[in-house]
Amino acid sequence: MNPQTYKKLVATQVSSDFKSAIKIITLPLRELTNDEIIIQNKFAGVNAGFDTLLSQGKIPYFKPTPPFELGVEAVGEVVAVGKNITTFKIGDTVATTVRGGGYSEYQVIDANLAIKVPQATPEILTLIPTGISALVALEQVGEMTNQETILVTAAAGGTGHIAVQLAKLAGNHVIGTCGSEAKANLLKKLGCDRVINYRTEDVDEVLQREYPKGINLVFECVGRKMFDICVNHLAIRGRLIVVGFISEYADQLEIVNQPRIYQKLFWKGASVRGFLMPLYQEYSLEARNRLFHLLESGQIQVAIDPTEFRGIESIDSAVDYLLAGKSCGKVVITF
Repeated sequence: MNPQTYKKLVATQVSSDFKSAIKIITLPLRELTNDEIIIQNKFAGVNAGFDTLLSQGKIPYFKPTPPFELGVEAVGEVVAVGKNITTFKIGDTVATTVRGGGYSEYQVIDANLAIKVPQATPEILTLIPTGISALVALEQVGEMTNQETILVTAAAGGTGHIAVQLAKLAGNHVIGTCGSEAKANLLKKLGCDRVINYRTEDVDEVLQREYPKGINLVFECVGRKMFDICVNHLAIRGRLIVVGFISEYADQLEIVNQPRIYQKLFWKGASVRGFLMPLYQEYSLEARNRLFHLLESGQIQVAIDPTEFRGIESIDSAVDYLLAGKSCGKVVITF
């Protein structure tokens, strides 16, 4: 028997502070239509960057009017199916990437938006959509080949640790930056060739000393000084993918007073390229299927952050935790 009501996190106002923007509300669990299913979420992924920017009203292609829903990827169990549904049955486990579906105890959605998965596990949340983003960014935007030197910043994070493994599988030398010994140990286990703990080593000095020919491809998630260092160390025809800039999500963008970067790029034939997964959806299905195969065959590992965040009430703490750079692997909410 399904409950009459359920809890959901929404943004009731646009605010620079995520915690002040959100509110937990209780809603009636509505009747489903013939083409819908009801899913009880078991786990949801935390995307602190997107959550924060959305609650600040800083997503250029999406400007919702409060109140609006938050949360994206989730895995759960089908608890009810519409009369027309033949592809799912009660008890099936599914993954979803519906905006607003993640930070919710239940979802009532069109069955076509659900993906059947073997088990409702946190590991799935690292592949959909996080792992997909890493694969598509590296291959389609970064034009990754083999025998290149590739630098991944925030390499022990949910996206970064998948990017490290994909770059290694492609036959590249991989450098990963991180900010703790635990994260460094994770990256070493995943096969990272050179781990730079920026709290104990100077990233700029290490790159200058050990990689004088520069970096062929950078998977950049941090921003600010790290971005500047990465630009400075691009190789001839090097490519830098801007996957995010988490150092500035919770603050106002830093005003920079220095020469423009085109003089650094021009003489090397180098480039800086922005990546946003919604603009590359045509590659999503193939990437998802390939990642599932890589996981099932043991060619990649998935790291879940060991810190437990349980229930809707813990989401704001999980966002703060991730923005503070404490995460080691994918941060997950357990329902």
